[in-house]
Amino acid sequence: MRRLAIDIGGTFTDLVALDEASGELTLGKTLTTPGDFALGVLDAIGEAAVPLSDVSQFVHGTTVVINALTERTGCRVALITTRGFRDVLEIQRANRTDMYNLMYCKPRPFVPRRLRLEVRERVTWKGEVREPLCEEDVELAAAECRRSGAEAIAVCFLHSYANAEHEKRAKDLLERLCPGIPVCASHEMTQEWREYERTNTVVLNAYVRPVADAYLASLERKLAERGFSGAPLAMQSNGGTASFGRSRRMPIHLVESGPVGGVIGASSVVRRLGKASAIAFDMGGTTAKVSVIEAGEVAVRTDYHLERSQTWAGYPLKIPVIDVVEVGAGGGSIAWLDKGNALHVGPRSAGASPGPACYGLGGTLPTVTDANLLAGRLSAGYFLGGRMALHRERAETAVAALAESIGLSREEGAIGILRLVNANMQAALERATIERGYDPRDFTLVAYGGAGGLHAPTLARQLHIGTVVIPEAPGQFSAWGMLMTDLRQDLVRTRVMACNARTWPTVLARLEGLSGEAVESFSTERQGNVTRTWLQRSVDLRYEGQEHTVRTPLDPREPVSSLLERFHGLHERAYAFRLDEEAEVVNLHVTIWGEVPKPGARPGATGSRSLDEARKGLRNVLFEEGGWAETPVYERGLLPVGREVRGPAILEEPSSTTVVLANQSAVRNAFGDLILAEGSSR
Repeated sequence: MRRLAIDIGGTFTDLVALDEASGELTLGKTLTTPGDFALGVLDAIGEAAVPLSDVSQFVHGTTVVINALTERTGCRVALITTRGFRDVLEIQRANRTDMYNLMYCKPRPFVPRRLRLEVRERVTWKGEVREPLCEEDVELAAAECRRSGAEAIAVCFLHSYANAEHEKRAKDLLERLCPGIPVCASHEMTQEWREYERTNTVVLNAYVRPVADAYLASLERKLAERGFSGAPLAMQSNGGTASFGRSRRMPIHLVESGPVGGVIGASSVVRRLGKASAIAFDMGGTTAKVSVIEAGEVAVRTDYHLERSQTWAGYPLKIPVIDVVEVGAGGGSIAWLDKGNALHVGPRSAGASPGPACYGLGGTLPTVTDANLLAGRLSAGYFLGGRMALHRERAETAVAALAESIGLSREEGAIGILRLVNANMQAALERATIERGYDPRDFTLVAYGGAGGLHAPTLARQLHIGTVVIPEAPGQFSAWGMLMTDLRQDLVRTRVMACNARTWPTVLARLEGLSGEAVESFSTERQGNVTRTWLQRSVDLRYEGQEHTVRTPLDPREPVSSLLERFHGLHERAYAFRLDEEAEVVNLHVTIWGEVPKPGARPGATGSRSLDEARKGLRNVLFEEGGWAETPVYERGLLPVGREVRGPAILEEPSSTTVVLANQSAVRNAFGDLILAEGSSR
């Protein structure tokens, strides 16, 4: 039997199939099909010749949700909320992201005001009912939803995180009065406080629910028609998997479905290499993603923001998401000039259609891939193992048109594009590390994605990171990482109280109750061959009177003094100070895991007997330092295990290329990973 994982990216759809008996991997990569993502999935399965009747587990990472949000192709949503709070989506937050911009406009709500409907009800922050739910108001709101043509309904009442009874009753009424219209209630998405964030979360879930529901239902049906008899799983943003059924009801949890697979995979790689901490760096066709793995643990946050930038507030989501810093810098990122003739790269991407100019699919604008091709770092005849030819002359035309308009040669334009995209990605790496109290020199850089190996060696040198790991099959690594995931659910409850010896029994009792809820919820959703389950507990703590909290792991067997000392240390690392003030609990967190069997790491990489057998020839390559140089090119899969390759060198494989800079070395280990280091590894 085989396990199958498929990850839909902005440019390519990646496939990894694992033979459970032999450990053999089958890899596939096809262009993403934006018109119907399911076609790309089926194309990848067909190209890899994987019989679905032989598949025991199917894990899927998809961009359907994030694309529907960013492209605004979701459905018409009506919001039903507490009387007096219809404008929460409009008011948002008082703090302005772009403080000194007098023309700044807040993000436009996904629900127009005419579809934001109010009902009479009121619950206090303690969960006490101050005003009962007026069911007549709900009936009137339901009639307006039908009249206005709403395709989904979101319900968010004030303080429903403390008492959800009114929301539950309203949802029951709406489902009866509006048959065929999906209804989403905020307490199903999150039970943390923050009214604007909660409201926006349930609205965006409702906005994408019909789209995601139709896609996942269609894909599940097509898989079954082709012989798959198991229960398909979707990759969630929290680093775990969930059934298609759960994902169809709460698709907002798939907002970062694809990128987190790579982070989980990177965590597995550093564990088997005996490394404590790593930076996962994923550079694909559309974006570059960065995530920190500290002491083997992946950070999960509940304050994700869609489309957020330094000058744009974006849209908050109160859901558990692996902490990923993302920047619009990928192989397809377009180079362009602003009104002052300053060069920019990204965030707009050529995507899969029309793609970079060198793809020959209709694209005419210069991209990072075009620049890498002109710099000799990519082979025109070996892209995707030779299945897709790159057109150098089209890349030359695209880059030359841009370069000449600012008085540069074609080569200067290409190296300028590469330097600028590296600067953008370096800024993302610094935001994920330095700005959060980490020193990047203390980490190993795990780089993957189709373009990761092209740029990671330069970024590591700029940030003084000593070791770079390029795992086997980096072009399909996020899909491989999905095979390393377990089932996971996160439950979070806001319960504000002091944290001291007197309140400690209450904190533990409430955590125990939440743990019971997690176990009960998980038992109804578990899928596949779960070998064991376990719980992880943590609390969000803050100093009294402060706004921001620090997630602090908790062991119920430890004294409260140990927890508080851990909190002080984490707070000092994050904010560079600690106080002698009292701490208080804000949120309780319980994560329940269901372990499923995963492919074990098997040292068994093979290669040729000598570097000469792996060598493919020489190629003129343009480097940022040193200019053009005749550079040896090697087939990565033929590199002898343990033999050092000294830079400059180009290491090629069907789905990716790795650049080894001058004064760097690369060694292929027994697992097939490439280990790059400054100087010689000997």
